[in-house]
Amino acid sequence: MATTIPSAPSSTAPVDPMRRTSRAAGILYLITFVSVPTLMAFQPVRDGAAFVLGTGSATGVLWGSFSEVVVALAGIGTAVVLFPVTKRVSETAALGFVTARVVEGSLIIVGVVNIHTLVTLRDDVAGTPGADQGSLVTTGHTLVATYDSTFLLSQSLMPVFNALCLGYVLYRSGLVPRILPTLGLLGAPLLLASDIAIFFGVIDRVSPFAAVAFIPIAVWEFSLGVYLTVKGFRPSAVAALPPAQAIR
Repeated sequence: MATTIPSAPSSTAPVDPMRRTSRAAGILYLITFVSVPTLMAFQPVRDGAAFVLGTGSATGVLWGSFSEVVVALAGIGTAVVLFPVTKRVSETAALGFVTARVVEGSLIIVGVVNIHTLVTLRDDVAGTPGADQGSLVTTGHTLVATYDSTFLLSQSLMPVFNALCLGYVLYRSGLVPRILPTLGLLGAPLLLASDIAIFFGVIDRVSPFAAVAFIPIAVWEFSLGVYLTVKGFRPSAVAALPPAQAIR
């Protein structure tokens, strides 16, 4: 009679789906910060006439545009990855977070389209014989202004709603230390006030107040990304969540 040799237990512990979710969301949050150098990468564009008429290299501008696309996709990814968890706390807030992220990502892509149109104008039109330089400069300034408007609505205004929706869920559930969502919930009205002031021309988008108003939201998003990547959701809060189907 054949004998059955018991198999040795696996030394690899199964990965907790909630830990996998938190790590993925944290990494995606950190990826959204790759666009920070974009402010410098897009500086040649802000020179307006010099750039559109062919002065300087467009390589940095193209890399900046690429990083913006990465940010748009990563931002949407944070909401999609967290949705199975956030909807167990508040489906309304979870849907609001996904919607705000999709709107933000879409507007970022619109801004990138304007920058690429400007590069195409410079490369394919500016150097052709008979090109109207005055019209090119005017069009260039228009494209830059459109990018600035989409930036205000996407990467400045939408984080307000992201912080309100996700901050509410995380504060209510205690999935992360409450100091983190508190930063977002307190920073949201401050950033909203700054955005409204910029929208109506009360302050400039590069004013000191606008820079200070963005700090709490930036700290909240970066800290959340680090915490979710390194620590994950708090086990006691996970155990207290309402029952749901297994997270895939």
